[in-house]
Amino acid sequence: MGKIKKRQQRQRERDLRRQNLPRLCPPVDNWDEDLPDGAEEQCHPPQLIRVNKINDIWMEIPRYVNHGWLGLWVMVLIAFSSLCFCLLFSSSFTKFLFSGMLEIIFSFFLFAPLITLIVLFIKTLLFEPRGAPVRFNRKRQKVYVYEYHRSSWNPWQRWHAEIKVFNWADIHAERVLMAGHADWGHRVYCSVCKPGTFEVVDRFVLTWVVGSIFDAYGLWSHCCHYMEAKPVPTAPLLTDVPLSWTPFNTVRWPHDLDKESTSAAD
Repeated sequence: MGKIKKRQQRQRERDLRRQNLPRLCPPVDNWDEDLPDGAEEQCHPPQLIRVNKINDIWMEIPRYVNHGWLGLWVMVLIAFSSLCFCLLFSSSFTKFLFSGMLEIIFSFFLFAPLITLIVLFIKTLLFEPRGAPVRFNRKRQKVYVYEYHRSSWNPWQRWHAEIKVFNWADIHAERVLMAGHADWGHRVYCSVCKPGTFEVVDRFVLTWVVGSIFDAYGLWSHCCHYMEAKPVPTAPLLTDVPLSWTPFNTVRWPHDLDKESTSAAD
C-alpha cells in the first residue's frame, strides 16, 4: 500500500511539472518553478557561486544580501544632515510658536522619525551579520541555517540570530523570478515540508538574487550532488568576500551547533 501511494505521488508530481504548476502547498510568493529533488536528475551541472568551506563532511555556503553597504552609509549621511537641519530649524521656530511642554512635544514628533531612521541604518551596518550561511552536513544528512531576525523598520526591538536545523530529505527547492526595479534576477528558496508530504512548514533562502538562471540551477544542483555523495567541483564562481565593517557583524555559531554541524554522526 505504501509503495502504491508513493508511486501515485511521484506521478502527480510529474503531471504538475509538465503543466508548470507548483507542487508545494503553499507555493512560495512569486513562484516560477519547482526544482528537481536531491535524488533526481538535475537540470544543470553542479556549480557553487560562493563557498566558505567544503570537505567530505560538511559544506558552508554564504548568503550575501544584495544591497550595498556603501549606499547605507550615504543614507546615514543624508539622514544625519536632515537631522542637523531640523535642529537648526526647530531652535528658532519652536521658540517663536511654543514654549515649555508644547516645545518638547513638537520637537519629539519632529526628531523621532529621523533618529529612528539613523539608528536603523547604523544598526544594520554595524550589527547585522554579513553572508548569514547555510551548512550542509553530508554525514548527518542535516542542513543548518543561520538566520538573523531583524526588523525592516524598527531598530528599537531586539535583533538576534537563530540556528534552524532541518533534515535534508524534507527539503524541496523553488525558483523565484524577481522583477523589481532594484531587485531583478533569480532567487532559490528551500522549502521544508512535513516528512513524506508537500505541506510546507518553513522556508529559507538558499541564494539571494543572481542574474543568471544557470547560476541558480547550478547552485541547487551542487547542493543535491554534494548531499547525495556525488562528485562536485570545489571551486566557486566568485571568490571575493564583501567587507565587514566591525567585529560585531560577523557570524557566530553557538559552540554545540558549530561542533555538531561540522562533524560526522556519532
